[in-house]
Amino acid sequence: MLEGQWFILAIAGGVFVILGIIGVMWGVREEKRIFEELSKKPDLREFTMRHVESPQPGALKIGGWIAIAVGVLLLAAGIIIWLLHGSQVS
Repeated sequence: MLEGQWFILAIAGGVFVILGIIGVMWGVREEKRIFEELSKKPDLREFTMRHVESPQPGALKIGGWIAIAVGVLLLAAGIIIWLLHGSQVS
């Protein structure tokens, strides 16, 4: 690999990890908000008869975990390339 390309992998991995953490936190917050709204209803049966379950919180959390996994792999690949090829540059 050319010199400096490991840095691109490391940056991309870091961005994925950050976006993944944001996605997971957003999903947890949305799920909490939905459950709080449900708990305020006097008759839960009335709410569930008209409400369509939103998969958004679960999708955000799953997507966040996938992004974190991809980010960790990219970050690890960048660090490994840096360690293997960085010491050979003289």
